Amino acid sequence: MRRNPERRAALVDAAIEVLARDGARGLTFRAVDAEAGVPAGTASNYFAKRDELFTQAGGRIYERLQPDATTLAGTREGPRDAARVTELLREIVGRISAFRTGYLALLELRLEATRRPELRDVLTERVRADVEANVAHHLESGLPGDATSVRLLYLALNWLIVERLTLPGVFSEEDVRRLVADAVERVLPAVTRPDGPGPS
Repeated sequence: MRRNPERRAALVDAAIEVLARDGARGLTFRAVDAEAGVPAGTASNYFAKRDELFTQAGGRIYERLQPDATTLAGTREGPRDAARVTELLREIVGRISAFRTGYLALLELRLEATRRPELRDVLTERVRADVEANVAHHLESGLPGDATSVRLLYLALNWLIVERLTLPGVFSEEDVRRLVADAVERVLPAVTRPDGPGPS
């Protein structure tokens, strides 16, 4: 297999676009070559089999969804209250929604993972690591709420993003902003009330 890392990354990015547009059945070496604008046969020189395209795409999506260093540092600024949690979650929803093809490709990969054990293992590891990294970051930052709060918000916002990207007419942009705030208020009720006991 060839070892040009830039070309390999470009081919995996092309695979993500193909997945988002054509679904798992449309993910072929030929489709990836066409999407990447490279000669026919290039993808097959980099990937031994189609399964490898699926697993590489799954890992690459999570790489691209990670916030940059500036964004990550900014999460540690500002007050440590529920309003700040709401602000940060709105930023996350916006950032993930901006990578629309990546998230749609991830949905395709999740469905495909029910039929491909190797892909299921890759996605399980990446998603579990992502959830636990979010929990750890939240707890270390001093924001209100515990590990369960973070997991509940993760689950709620993931489906909100699915609705936003697949059926954008269901909720308006204002609905999305309000629903994020409502989710925080309901998951962190004790810290949003003036008489609440404070962060858990």
